[in-house]
Amino acid sequence: MARGLVLCSQTRTIAKLSFFLSYPKLWFKPHRHHRPCYGPHNIPSARVFCHCVNSQTLNLVDMAKYNEAFSRRMAMAGIKHHNSIALGVSGGPDSMALCVLAASWKTEGLYGVDNSGKFIDGLLAIIVDHGLRSESKDEASLVGNRVSEIGIRCKIVRCDWLNGKPKQGHLQESARDMRYKIFQDVCMQNQISVLLVAHHADDQAELFILRSSRDSGVLGLAGMAFTSQVFSSHTNFCNNDWKNHSVLLVRPLLDFSKEDMYKICQGSNRDWVEDPTNRSPLFARNRIRASLGNLLSGTFNSELQAVISACRRTRIYVDQICNSLIKQSITVMDQGYAVINLKTLNPSKIEDICLSKFITLVLQFVSQRQRPIRGSTSKLLLQYIRTIPCKISLTAAGCYICPAPGSKGFEALVCCSVYCPLPSNAESFRTFSNVEEKHCFSDELEQIIANGRSYSNNNLVTDSSQAQFLDMRSQSVLDEARRLDVISESTYRNIISLQREEVSHFKSKTDEVASGCESKQGTEHIAAFLSEPLLPGQTCYFMNRFIISWKLSKEISSNWFRGEPLSLSYLQGDCHCCCVNEDEMVAKVRTMIDADWLYLAELTKWPHSDNFEATRLPLTGKITCLDYSRLSAKVALKSLKSIPVAARKSMPLLVDDHGRLLSIPSIGFKHCPCMKASSVFKPRVPLGGGHSSFL
Repeated sequence: MARGLVLCSQTRTIAKLSFFLSYPKLWFKPHRHHRPCYGPHNIPSARVFCHCVNSQTLNLVDMAKYNEAFSRRMAMAGIKHHNSIALGVSGGPDSMALCVLAASWKTEGLYGVDNSGKFIDGLLAIIVDHGLRSESKDEASLVGNRVSEIGIRCKIVRCDWLNGKPKQGHLQESARDMRYKIFQDVCMQNQISVLLVAHHADDQAELFILRSSRDSGVLGLAGMAFTSQVFSSHTNFCNNDWKNHSVLLVRPLLDFSKEDMYKICQGSNRDWVEDPTNRSPLFARNRIRASLGNLLSGTFNSELQAVISACRRTRIYVDQICNSLIKQSITVMDQGYAVINLKTLNPSKIEDICLSKFITLVLQFVSQRQRPIRGSTSKLLLQYIRTIPCKISLTAAGCYICPAPGSKGFEALVCCSVYCPLPSNAESFRTFSNVEEKHCFSDELEQIIANGRSYSNNNLVTDSSQAQFLDMRSQSVLDEARRLDVISESTYRNIISLQREEVSHFKSKTDEVASGCESKQGTEHIAAFLSEPLLPGQTCYFMNRFIISWKLSKEISSNWFRGEPLSLSYLQGDCHCCCVNEDEMVAKVRTMIDADWLYLAELTKWPHSDNFEATRLPLTGKITCLDYSRLSAKVALKSLKSIPVAARKSMPLLVDDHGRLLSIPSIGFKHCPCMKASSVFKPRVPLGGGHSSFL
């Protein structure tokens, strides 16, 4: 493989490209518009390292213009100069341009350097070594050195593919998922609330073509959000409160083009990396990128971006309507289910696209499955929610939906269905130390989001007339855009041509995947138990929804059964219960089943003893707890009656090694007075999916 001189972007700037290879140097100078082309079988394994040489445009790039635009976007996101920021960096021209602009923005605020005097304070670049090629470690190190030269501290993390490296067909998707997981982990470890990534306008154009070829609706065609709150898979204990860490993902370069990325690198005299795999036609984005490159013209680009902007205005309008509907018509119960007030909702007055998005948000919240709801399922849900009073029940998207008891069909319950594929794992919490507690960063993120919302409130789409493409699929969006003269006939035909080209690739790929996956059937449902026992004093997160903890205590309250005829006064003071041995006792978590409340009913029928001594065992004098569990079951059943049957089945409870019921924390049942158990509904992703902006 040769080393050589090729031109970067469409400028006259010359870049020197060098490969990590041990071959002798070979030099060539291609035509001005030369772009290396790689077929599916001759993709270089090495990345290409570039830097500017004798550029006549070096001093002609208006960096002040780019810095001003970047500063404006940071203000729109609500980010201040003192906020700590992480950057997702690959070393390509996009992320290197991001580093240049972020460093300039930080120092513009005179925020200073860190204690070493070498790096800009409050700025961290995260470089992910995917470990998919032998050269990747050295390449990541070289990129780290280049970023450090800008004054940005670096953290290089190598992927740990516990289940094996991803296969070719899922390579980009798997690498992306792993990359963002690492970004979140590093942000949490360094208590950083903001992550900047380098997606730009050309990326939005590629995504528009990709999604339109999959017949996406207008919400999908709106592309990537400017800001979005991304929730970590980790839940933490901080300042005596359980918090789920989230990061504000910000894309400050969406107004910039790919050519701008090169110019920023050139204007700041910074080197970058070109990854040859980004030209492989094996991947859809690469094919679309190559096709769009052949249509480079000011008119085509500006008109395509105009369509995307119109879709984004529609997305803003729909999000506003959905947030309003959620506040007005949704009640979230402590037991983990939601109630929709259909009278208040008045679905007959709501556009299909808004109502469909609203239902999706509610179901995603209750199930904690962040998957889109499409096709026949979406139509079925729309039909259900528009039928008032509702009279039937249905299961969809991990939820069970039914009329609320006593509402005469004017309220609908949305409960988590334990019979659908769901995130069923339980995990232990990460608990901050006393020192770390002083530096919890959730308050900072809340302030940043509040700042961003105040800006967004000045740019609301208050009228449906400003949302041009309501209830339209991709073809209808293009037809309407042409009718409204948003795009010309030429641009319309070019976009349709790109769609058809990608559709043909997609269909052939789908057929290939389907033929290879016919025998793969079955899905995982909610596990009945934790994979590991929960020891006294431990806390876990169950079904991405409930915080479960329990412990044994020698202190017994005298007010547990206030008003009951049997005071159980003998239980006051120290506990010497025969069923408790802290060294041996463990608990497991599962969801409630019919047999559990039948057991409670039977328990209330057990005869009680009026004789204090009858409750103690001979010789040891320990209490048997029979009277206590009977009264506990009686009180729990009263609470249980207020919870709809449909909602009970997703309530967590604790059992022992033999499957015997120990506690149902949500309704206060405990088999033993020495046991303290709690279950708190704290879903990982909040109702509405968290903050996002499509400005």
